[in-house]
Amino acid sequence: MTPEPLAAYGVLPGADTVVELGDLGPWRPKLIATDLDGTLLDEAGEVTARTRAALTACWDAGVPVVGVTGRGPRLLDSVRAALDGRGIAVLSQGGFVVDLERDEVLRAVALPRDQAMAAIERIEAVAGDLLVAVEEAAEQGEVRGALRVQHGFEWPYPEPAEVLPKGEVLPPGAVLKVFLRSPELGQDELLARARSAVDPSDAEVTHAGLGFIEVLPPGITKASGLAIALERFGVDLGDVLVFGDMPNDLPMLAAVAAAGGRSIAMANAHPDVRAVAQGVTSGHRADGVARYLEAVLDV
Repeated sequence: MTPEPLAAYGVLPGADTVVELGDLGPWRPKLIATDLDGTLLDEAGEVTARTRAALTACWDAGVPVVGVTGRGPRLLDSVRAALDGRGIAVLSQGGFVVDLERDEVLRAVALPRDQAMAAIERIEAVAGDLLVAVEEAAEQGEVRGALRVQHGFEWPYPEPAEVLPKGEVLPPGAVLKVFLRSPELGQDELLARARSAVDPSDAEVTHAGLGFIEVLPPGITKASGLAIALERFGVDLGDVLVFGDMPNDLPMLAAVAAAGGRSIAMANAHPDVRAVAQGVTSGHRADGVARYLEAVLDV
């Protein structure tokens, strides 16, 4: 059964904006990497007919498409549906990578409980008391486990969740990632404070525009997850066309741009993303990814 799409959590300005692309030059990618929510998917969490046709045309032209998302393995079925079950999917900000066609897990990285606890404590020292939710690493193989969520966290999606007192949210074992929400601070300010308190060698911190930040194992970013897919396909970073909209996309956008590829922000992208991207396409509700693919690949 096809999973029910997850509707977009809020809509940023620019979602309906149409950008005139003009002449994109002779450069052509050998692989497409794209974020899902706020980028490839519309506000209903679906791939439109136009976007599906563009993705199919890429595959038909020998250009594979890799979805790179913050969604965790519990949402693998929704990712598989978005990508039509083809190629490789990078989930959990790079911590969980799956070959969709072979049902093969290529990467599963966990954050030990003591490191997760230490990161939470350091962030709370500079940001005040926070609400906590956790995705257990123990559920990676099953990819069906419910989130462990503190009372009052207000998880934005209608997913299975085990609501617990704060002291019981962290499980006995390792976690895939931790979500932290502040009752006082916005996501950008919370992320800035978290980065001031947590060394990247201990944990990665980011946010995906959902109103909270994420704490991940050290070295886990969308760039590191994409690297696994590129190795599998035998494609260099400099031959990648990448799309994104939120701060969690910045590592892969920067890596692709630095290698000579092309990084594109959505018209509805976070200001930090638009500031570093090499170009801008239409908003996610205006088939921005499809419009760019049609122009650059003549599909």
